[in-house]
Amino acid sequence: MYSVDLNCDLGESFGNYTCGLDEEVIPFISSANVACGFHASDPMVMAKTVALAKANKVCVGAHPGYPDLVGFGRRNLNASPAEVKAMVQYQIGALKAFCTAQGIPLCHVKPHGAMYNMAGRDAKLAEAICEGIQEVDPELILLGLSGSEMLKAAGRKGLKAAKEVFADRAYEEDGSLVARTKPGAMITDENEAIERVIRMVKEGKVTAITGKEIQVEAHSICVHGDGPKALAFVQKIREALIQEGIQIAPLREMIKGNS
Repeated sequence: MYSVDLNCDLGESFGNYTCGLDEEVIPFISSANVACGFHASDPMVMAKTVALAKANKVCVGAHPGYPDLVGFGRRNLNASPAEVKAMVQYQIGALKAFCTAQGIPLCHVKPHGAMYNMAGRDAKLAEAICEGIQEVDPELILLGLSGSEMLKAAGRKGLKAAKEVFADRAYEEDGSLVARTKPGAMITDENEAIERVIRMVKEGKVTAITGKEIQVEAHSICVHGDGPKALAFVQKIREALIQEGIQIAPLREMIKGNS
């Protein structure tokens, strides 16, 4: 029996600015990565998003990013490992407060954007993130790109970790994501994305942008909730997984006992 978590980045609105289809998308996912105020979100949005996740019985994870509201956390920041560790701890603490207020646990941590991509390649940044998580709560699960330095660092630290794959992003041969600035970085054909997802879960393989077959492992699939066809996309992926006999399970169930 195949199982996989279906995660989505949520709570990325800010003040009067709305981003994403959170209320429409959340019934179809099993884990939510909630922005913590640095790259997006604010206290009111965080409180609302955690309450929404609780109402839909969706696992909540912190989605810490660089302090870059204007660039949505997608611009590389020249921050030291110590600074990144402190940023991660600060943001986990903020979201954990809202979870405590709602009487639900914080389950995982998934870095956002440039922080995610940089730590995927940089062992020192990856170690800093893992240390930051472990010191706040060693039971939290790190959600990171399959094959990345973050997952290697989690293994060295004894931190629980989940391997993430992306439904709508192209891959380089080394398993990293194709930069959004490059042509072909986003998979816009829904049927192609669904075929890729099924194959990643069942066969552990995906075709890189060069055409080469590469190995991946999927504990969790990321679907984005901020595109014009986001809702239909999430619905179709969920339906396809179920039709293929793949069970949708929240991250904490996928990673029970794993590290």
